[in-house]
Amino acid sequence: MKNMLSEKTVALKPSGIRKFFDLVSEMDDAISLGVGEPDFDTPWHIRDEGIYSLEKGRTFYTSNAGLKELKEEICNYTKRKQGVTYDPLHEVLVTVGGSEAIDIGMRAVLNSGDEVLIPQPSFVSYEPCAIMAGGVPVIIELKAENEFRLTAQELEEAITEKTKLLVLPFPNNPTGAIMEREDLEAIAEVIRKHDILVMSDEIYAELTYKEKHVSITEIEGMQERTILINGFSKAFAMTGWRLGYACGPRAIIEQMLKLHQFAIMCAPTTSQYAAVEALRNGDEDVAEMKTAYNQRRRYLMNAFREMGLECFEPFGAFYVFPSIKEFGITSEEFAARLLEEEKVAVVPGTAFGDCGEGFLRISYAYSLDNLKLAIGKLGNFVQRLRGEKQ
Repeated sequence: MKNMLSEKTVALKPSGIRKFFDLVSEMDDAISLGVGEPDFDTPWHIRDEGIYSLEKGRTFYTSNAGLKELKEEICNYTKRKQGVTYDPLHEVLVTVGGSEAIDIGMRAVLNSGDEVLIPQPSFVSYEPCAIMAGGVPVIIELKAENEFRLTAQELEEAITEKTKLLVLPFPNNPTGAIMEREDLEAIAEVIRKHDILVMSDEIYAELTYKEKHVSITEIEGMQERTILINGFSKAFAMTGWRLGYACGPRAIIEQMLKLHQFAIMCAPTTSQYAAVEALRNGDEDVAEMKTAYNQRRRYLMNAFREMGLECFEPFGAFYVFPSIKEFGITSEEFAARLLEEEKVAVVPGTAFGDCGEGFLRISYAYSLDNLKLAIGKLGNFVQRLRGEKQ
């Protein structure tokens, strides 16, 4: 049987996130802080629009690229939020989550041997998607002392004559790091100089706590060389609806659409009608959820200070990335022992790249009550580890 399998697929590592999620599902009374899924229900008016679409019998395929109304609303949204204009007919593609857009975006632009720059720690899909598309991942290790931002110098040092694409994963999962306008302007200069493409994953764009999110597409000369990835899972609490989108140059979107046609046909029709409602009337819901996330973020940062656990302050997404280097054990060992001894699940930093060693990802997409209970248990565990070192 082994000879019948794809060597490239067999060589891929399973997701480190799912590993701990699966362990938690088999334990009674475990508290999970490991999954990046909002604890809010999809706002009722959005669910209602999905129900209405079913009641009206809208159970047909949409066009491959997505509902005309939805693509128009996506363009209205990017114009309203970033001041960037796209053609809904030729420059927008509705996908099955942002993950599909990442996959087919890479396959649309990469040739065998093209290098893909991937800042890490970052979302687990970028590296395997690059490999499956025939690309060669080149990892840029982000540093805590730079607040896990990508610097122009780090980017310049990683570029070779084979570099084709830069993945820009901000606001960042797992660190919560953001890139401000001056950061983006500095790396945009390097990108233009070397004439490379960008895949900007902005799925957490609505969840920033320091200032309004800035997209690299807003920077001069960047829209025409950027595949903008976004979706509805995080901002609108629509994870199970499986809906995302890509905006970009017509030549790239046309090739992505071709792959989408053969593999998917179209994104779920009910989800698309619900998403139209989300974009038209969901700003207030997003603001309320963002306020709640920010409250939880501040609580966690204060709790870490009180227990003496080092953690840079994140200003995006809904994750914190505390350092556990002081304990002299691996992230994997720390997470395994925390789960076994305190029944609290977090994700080892190494699930997001080797340079995540010495860190943990903790999601605050959970109720404040659950967070307080889990952090109390984490505090007990940290105190016990410090006692073992004495």
